[in-house]
Amino acid sequence: MSIKELEPKIVWNNFYNLTQIPRPSKHEGKVIEYLYNWGVSHGFETIRDKGGNIIIRVPATPGMENRRGVIIQGHMDMVPQKTSDSSHDFLKDPINAYIDGEWVTADRTTLGADNGMGVALGLSAIEDKSVKHGPIEILVTYDEETGMTGANTLEPGVLKGDILMNLDSEQEGELCVGCAGGLDVSASFKYLKYNTPADYKGLKVTVKGLQGGHSGMDISLYRANANKAVARMILPAIELLGVKVVSFTGGSLRNAIPFEAEAELVVPQENLEAVRQMIESEFGRIKAEFKESDPTATLIVEECAAAPKHIQPSVMLRAVKAMLACPSGVIRMSRTMKGLTETSINMAIVRTEKGKITIHSLMRSSVNSAKAALANRVRCIFELAGADDIQFAGGYSGWTPKLDTPMNKIMMEQYKKVTGEDMEIMATHGGLECALLGAKYPNWEMVSVGPTIKYPHSPDEKVNIASVARTWEYLKAVLENVPVK
Repeated sequence: MSIKELEPKIVWNNFYNLTQIPRPSKHEGKVIEYLYNWGVSHGFETIRDKGGNIIIRVPATPGMENRRGVIIQGHMDMVPQKTSDSSHDFLKDPINAYIDGEWVTADRTTLGADNGMGVALGLSAIEDKSVKHGPIEILVTYDEETGMTGANTLEPGVLKGDILMNLDSEQEGELCVGCAGGLDVSASFKYLKYNTPADYKGLKVTVKGLQGGHSGMDISLYRANANKAVARMILPAIELLGVKVVSFTGGSLRNAIPFEAEAELVVPQENLEAVRQMIESEFGRIKAEFKESDPTATLIVEECAAAPKHIQPSVMLRAVKAMLACPSGVIRMSRTMKGLTETSINMAIVRTEKGKITIHSLMRSSVNSAKAALANRVRCIFELAGADDIQFAGGYSGWTPKLDTPMNKIMMEQYKKVTGEDMEIMATHGGLECALLGAKYPNWEMVSVGPTIKYPHSPDEKVNIASVARTWEYLKAVLENVPVK
């Protein structure tokens, strides 16, 4: 059974069409063209702005002209993550989505329900002529996942509505009214290459099978970080057994907890077995520590041809120590909203190439001063380790919650009517575009909702089928009950 046969068909058809279009972040040309043509073909005023965002304007249905204007917002790009045994090409291949019991998931890749399902719901709301609504603008932003580029470049005054309904939340039954701000940090160490002694053997160490996940939504699950795990395993071998590092590669996205990492080593021949045992023993301790969060963690230690050159040992040692000293995970939980992570950091990407060891982390916090303090802490660690360059970039403030607004009341009331359940009001540790958009349109009321999506930003991503159907009915009810001007 194809996902196009699922109910509501209008939503699943729109989502299926998006899965057929390659749309990883920074490579959204095809989906921009698709969305623009979609809007024009349906007879709606459609705009592509300078930043690559798509805006579709839809007039009110008869009798609803006096309602406040609503902007339904989602982002067009998706996170391109896949398992090591997948041959999927995110620049060319469609996503192979399939039904797995109560869920829709993908074949060893991210599904793109984040945020393709939100976009599909928005398009369906203006396509379905039975939906009653006031003036609507669909805003589909460019490059949310790697820098919120579309939200950053959107010009003030373009949008006419004053209620933003973001459809990028990932837990049905939660009304999100706030989010964390973020800041990227990259530290780099310059190195020389040294010749490998003739009696050294090659050894490749790989950690895989970790859960990974979204560095905002899943950071409080205390999952293992593949970069930290590999650094922890190789440090004693470097210090005690003469091991040299040829390369270190881990993680691929700034906002994803790294689930795989590898280091290529050269080892004195007489210490080869001792190094193997040391690494395997340390991995056993790591696996035991994370047995609940990462039960499928796997270590592969295999001999390989010894590389002719290795990274300058003194520099590599400082970098590995800095990786272990630098925090990665939850720093502080919120004292004002139960269960909410206030401040965190994810050591997302490590690379050794072009004469530099680069360590890239993403910090998040709903408290700007806490984010600044964490940035200073990280800076001090890498300065003490002798990093040659430390760069901060991509900073943005959080979205401060406002609990008692007319739209919040309607959202809560309509959810109760549609589902019979109470809706929980909350904030997220993830970064939502609401923070950037609201700064440009300070008069907006803003809310964020969505169907249940599990494990976004990982190859285990899946969306709940029944939740999509309920969210669709809920969205229609909310649009019919938007406040009058």
